Amino acid sequence: MPASVFLLGPGFVGGEIIDFLLISNYNVTTLVRHESAVADYANLGVKTVVGNLDDTSVIKDQVAVNDIVFYIATADHLSSVQAIIDGIRQRAAQGLQTIYIHNSGATLLSDNAQGEYRSDIVFDDEQPDEIHALPDSAPHRLINLVIVGAAQELASYAKIAIMIPPLIYGMTSREHRLSIQLPTLIRYSIKHGYAGQIGKGLAVWSQIHVRDLARGYMILLHWIESAPIAEIALNPYFFCENGQELSWGECAAAIGHTLRKTGCITKSTPKPIPKENWDDLFGEYSGMVLGSNARIRANRLRKLGWTPLETDTFASLAEDEIPIIAKETGEFTGYASVVVS
Repeated sequence: MPASVFLLGPGFVGGEIIDFLLISNYNVTTLVRHESAVADYANLGVKTVVGNLDDTSVIKDQVAVNDIVFYIATADHLSSVQAIIDGIRQRAAQGLQTIYIHNSGATLLSDNAQGEYRSDIVFDDEQPDEIHALPDSAPHRLINLVIVGAAQELASYAKIAIMIPPLIYGMTSREHRLSIQLPTLIRYSIKHGYAGQIGKGLAVWSQIHVRDLARGYMILLHWIESAPIAEIALNPYFFCENGQELSWGECAAAIGHTLRKTGCITKSTPKPIPKENWDDLFGEYSGMVLGSNARIRANRLRKLGWTPLETDTFASLAEDEIPIIAKETGEFTGYASVVVS
């Protein structure tokens, strides 16, 4: 019988993972917020339960009856993560093994550059001590510590891993969804008539296309299925990046170039975004989300056979993100809360 999967967060990244899981003949159940979504998932062959991340009893009950859990929702919702762990405990009491793969984000590794400099620090997922040494105040860190603690507690019955992706770009294959960071800069630039960047635009992030990331999750899952628990417990962290590092200024310049070609703005040269406009980005978090450094190396996935296949960031912006966003109507007012990196 195929293994059963419960996936939380069937959106931008999660939707791509669902498609790959179905191709690999897993039995998939996902959490949806609205009854209106049930029929569409049923047509795909996906079971659904209706609820949200605050419905901890629903989450716990689903974890208890599924072999594998993917958490691809927000990286900062503690009670839903605790519900997953409670479900794994329930399975362990019955002698059942569970695989749990959690999506975090490279904001965990970010600094306070505010676009003013490029960092020389590059994190390597074969060096878990670099991640263990992060301060408890780092973004997403509290959740990750809870998960690592559960992995130690449930070491005989749970294989637990944390994926830490960098800037995610691209368009999903089925629903044509877009990511958040670069699309927010695009929408800001159209609204204000210039390509915007935080500070000098010098800070750098690693990059990954959403479909390459979803493939990375599948490579990770297949390895975990056969790997000894002790080997996973030694280092639960995995990165996924395509070898491309871009400064926020380079991204702003590419956005400006394409927006000028399409007639959305008249000048392509990037300009700093004044703080009084940050509410059209990510509010007080704009400097971190769009101006920090987060450089990573996904050595572990590459050694498992993963390789990036999709187009690079600039080609994706020109071919996918900007043409879609340029057709949007209505006023864009940014994001008021922290988002997954």
